[in-house]
Amino acid sequence: MTSKRIPFDEAAYSHRSRTGPCFICRMLAGAPGYRHETVYEDDRHVAFLDKHPTLLGKLLVAPKLHIEDPVGGFTETAYLALQAVVHKVATGLRQVVPTERIYVYSLGSNQGNAHVHWHVAALPPGVPYERQQTNALLWETAGLLDVDEETTAALAEQLRAAISGG
Repeated sequence: MTSKRIPFDEAAYSHRSRTGPCFICRMLAGAPGYRHETVYEDDRHVAFLDKHPTLLGKLLVAPKLHIEDPVGGFTETAYLALQAVVHKVATGLRQVVPTERIYVYSLGSNQGNAHVHWHVAALPPGVPYERQQTNALLWETAGLLDVDEETTAALAEQLRAAISGG
């Protein structure tokens, strides 16, 4: 798969995330322009490919309900159910994409990207230590992977099969 990288317009992204509608809620509603490749879905959760990946196969996992507090917004049972989905998709990602380590983290803010979501990213083997961890994840240092729609669709299909156990 491609390793070509392209720059990321962080200012435009920041503006959209702070002033636009919730992209996860819009995606779930099927709004034009918000489509993502979904790789897992159940009645309460969704996992989909990140449109702005720094690592191949980078996924986002979110509750379908618009929740803004990544801990206090959940009962313990609901939180653990979401983490079970994170584990399920991370396991599938590891089967599809060469992986040295899986990164799992939650970002967002009450000021932008408020809908709780977890990032699941596979660090490929052989990345020099200086380019791992946050350096592999940040748009500013890593740039975006230039992945076309056909490759993204094929990757999503492989992930769906791995996650479903097929």
